Amino acid sequence: MVLVTKPNIADADGFYARLLATHRGLSAAESHALNARLVLILANHVGEADVLEAALALARDGA
Repeated sequence: MVLVTKPNIADADGFYARLLATHRGLSAAESHALNARLVLILANHVGEADVLEAALALARDGA
């Protein structure tokens, strides 16, 4: 499996709004913890080590 880097969310703006709403009212620490849980949930869903490695490298590079 190859990491998908092109837009792939049908309603990206709607998802972004839901993501922001999910963080609303949380402290910075709670928000960071939510992000960490979300990353782990999605990483588990992907499950492909090579895709996850590529995603880590891309995120680290700031792309």
